[in-house]
Amino acid sequence: MTPRFNIVLFHPEIPHNTGAAGRLAISTDSKLHLIKPLGFSLDEKHVRRTGLDYWEHVDLSVWESLDELKTHAGENARFFYLSTKAKKAHWDAEFREGDYLVFGPESKGLPESLLMQEKDNAIIIPMPGEGARSLNLSTAVAIVLYEGLRQTSN
Repeated sequence: MTPRFNIVLFHPEIPHNTGAAGRLAISTDSKLHLIKPLGFSLDEKHVRRTGLDYWEHVDLSVWESLDELKTHAGENARFFYLSTKAKKAHWDAEFREGDYLVFGPESKGLPESLLMQEKDNAIIIPMPGEGARSLNLSTAVAIVLYEGLRQTSN
């Protein structure tokens, strides 16, 4: 089955955020991709201990690098990179089913060098409130994923 969307967590650090992204993937017929290194273990004992009793149902791939995923995805794959440094709002992106939504690690976001390379595909979730630097990773995944679903719903 082709996933509705591809959720990509680049160097995720917090298992509960990754678990929440997995739950979002299940509930939207999407696929979860994790790019190493991971800040936690995916062994069965650790997954069970963190309460991810649904983890076996997640359509999951783990990659050594973003380049490896991009090669596997093919030249026609479309990648969007979420960053607080982007200029274009996520609702101004024109999503299609199968798109890859790439989110950076919780503590620092995506590398600046990657964002410079991919500036045409970098998007931001606007945060008009004062004092906020960023949103929780799983919250950001949900916002962008559901905007993609809204745009592609018939």
